[in-house]
Order: sequence, then C-alpha cells, then structure tokens
Amino acid sequence: MSLTHLIDTYCASWSDQDAQRRRTLLLSVWNDGATYSDPTVHATGAEELLAHIAGIQARYPGARIIRTSDVDVHHGVARFAWRFALPDGSSFPEGLDIAFLDPGQRRITRITGFFGPLASVSRNSGTA
Repeated sequence: MSLTHLIDTYCASWSDQDAQRRRTLLLSVWNDGATYSDPTVHATGAEELLAHIAGIQARYPGARIIRTSDVDVHHGVARFAWRFALPDGSSFPEGLDIAFLDPGQRRITRITGFFGPLASVSRNSGTA
C-alpha cells in the first residue's frame, strides 16, 4: 500500500457511515496500541478511536474528512492537511495531522491532530 493510499484509507475510516466498514478501514492501517490525539480527545487503540469517530458521526451525520494536501513524509513521520466537510458543503476549519508510521511505513502508530490554521508571527515584534 502506498503512503498516500494508507492516509486516504485512514481518512475514509472517519468518513464511512457504516460502522463495520469504518472498523475494517481503520484496522487495515492502524497499528495495535496506536494512539490518536487532537485538542478534544486522546484515544489509545482502535476501539477508543472507533468510539470517538462514532460519536463524531452521530453528531454530524454524513460528514467526511477530506485530505487537502499531498502527504509529506520523512524519517517515518508524515503530515497532511484535511478538512471536515458537512453534507451541505460547509466545513469546519481545516486541520493538520502528523502521522507516525511503523518502520515499514505500512501502519500508523500515532496521529497528532491540530485544528485550524497556524497563527502568523508578527514581523514587527522587534525580536530576533
């Protein structure tokens, strides 16, 4: 499986409305004991992450995670941008995920997610 396909499969696991398909997708890319963290949750293992995703799907039926950037990787760490799209076409602020990969880059061992754009640094701050 290519790295892009691995990340797209992970995103699809957030987007699939069917719990069994969601489980199958996630388990195909998620390492045993892998962790997921974002500003709202820390989940250890597939079951905790699947429960979190199910809660998101219950609150936002039909919502999808769409990858909005290429997948960039070095030294077993990947990053990619995404957006949370609602069925009516609206979306929440985009995010960025950092994915830590197993040595063969075939499975995810950890995801750390961030919401929204990075704040810009003021160039007139007078500091070096």
